[in-house]
Amino acid sequence: MRNLSVKYAREIPDADLNLVEAGAVLHDIGRSVTHGIAHAQIGADICRKLGFSEDVCLIVERHIGAGLPAAECAELGLDAHDCIPLTLEEKIVAHCDNLVKGANVISIGERMSLAEKSGLSEKARERIAKLSDEIEGLRTLRSEKM
Repeated sequence: MRNLSVKYAREIPDADLNLVEAGAVLHDIGRSVTHGIAHAQIGADICRKLGFSEDVCLIVERHIGAGLPAAECAELGLDAHDCIPLTLEEKIVAHCDNLVKGANVISIGERMSLAEKSGLSEKARERIAKLSDEIEGLRTLRSEKM
């Protein structure tokens, strides 16, 4: 996931490579406590306690799928605050996380199929598709300029 995120950061103008790399390396630190969906918020809390910048902490907190609005966080038993990726770096890490399954890079089509099979809501799947379109579009714009 780190390698893919760094690759994307290099391909997208104005992305902060160091921030993306730090967020990608730490995005699943919360899995040291739980493998459930709460790992993102727990991971962000761990990063805050360790003194990482808030920019890194927000990447960790907002990397699930294409983010979770506050209402969905509450429904899932998480702290009810908005966890939608906002910055370019947050979006790159969230998107690249969607493109990795285990140690393998998968297509967005494969991710969407897995999401549907797992019962992920239509709204959540739409957010993943929209995030993919946005990030892949930024990569396309750069390659067209070259």
